[in-house]
Amino acid sequence: MINLKKRIKGGLYGQALGDSYAMPAWLSPQATWDYYGGYITKFLDGPAEHPVHFTLKAGQVTDDTEQAVFIAREYIKDGKASAEGAARALIKWYDYVGGDNCPFVGPSSRRAIIALKRGEDPYKTGATGDTNGAAMRISVVGLMHPGDLEGAVADAVLTSVPSHYTDIAVSGASAVAGAVAEALKEDATVQSVVEAGIRAAEMGMKHGNPWMGASSAKRIALAAEIARKDMPVRERIQEIYDIIGTTLAITEAVPAAFGMFVMADGDPMETARLAAALSGDADTVGAMACAISGAFKGIDAFPKEVIETLERVNAWANFPELAEQLYEVATRK
Repeated sequence: MINLKKRIKGGLYGQALGDSYAMPAWLSPQATWDYYGGYITKFLDGPAEHPVHFTLKAGQVTDDTEQAVFIAREYIKDGKASAEGAARALIKWYDYVGGDNCPFVGPSSRRAIIALKRGEDPYKTGATGDTNGAAMRISVVGLMHPGDLEGAVADAVLTSVPSHYTDIAVSGASAVAGAVAEALKEDATVQSVVEAGIRAAEMGMKHGNPWMGASSAKRIALAAEIARKDMPVRERIQEIYDIIGTTLAITEAVPAAFGMFVMADGDPMETARLAAALSGDADTVGAMACAISGAFKGIDAFPKEVIETLERVNAWANFPELAEQLYEVATRK
């Protein structure tokens, strides 16, 4: 019998694992490999010369997980997802991290949050948001909808509204939320999770302002195909980097995350290692991929020392309490 509480906890800790584990990666697989002399195999400080994460300590999460925590808190407090709740969460997060001077606030998020803080309509502030910020924080929405693809997508749409309300951004966010929701099911498989992500991406594409961009649904399928190729792991990683991409573009980062999930066969620790090796916007790819893997395998797949590090370094987030609250919401639904 599935232990839903363990899977929800795995999804939350997976988000933090992938985010912090891949945080020290560089901008290309070769650069990361050369700098570290191989794979990243443990939590590491952000290098002093890193363009974004130079202030972060080993095991520390970035904006991906920070925003996810703030989003979850507002939804738990309200008892439901809403664009207004997402807007409040984003403003609270921005103020918490000192957003005006924070080096890792994404471009779409910064633009939207500054507008929100001016009092602008949250249903308009995300009209041009097209980066991966909608998807990087969305796993907690999926965790509140175990087995409910439609519910996860509906709430992913609402969560995207204040900062990333373009069809391609909503599609990418929906893919991750839908995959997490599927991963929580007792009979979930790696393939069923990928298929759920594709269906959710297609559903999400019907929402938001029309925008230019590739199909996340088709690129998820392509990333999964590359991940399964009969070639050495590093060659598959490079091919995903070269063909799928790992930039801030939502149609790159989200499919790349599915590729890492498939290549690791759903194991969260292996997913984190591969996402770090993939490089680029590795913390975001890792956060999404490991949230899916964590929900798929559950918290028992995490070594004790990894759990302890995530809780200690990110004590402000109070992951144990938040996991309990997410479980309570999920079981009510």
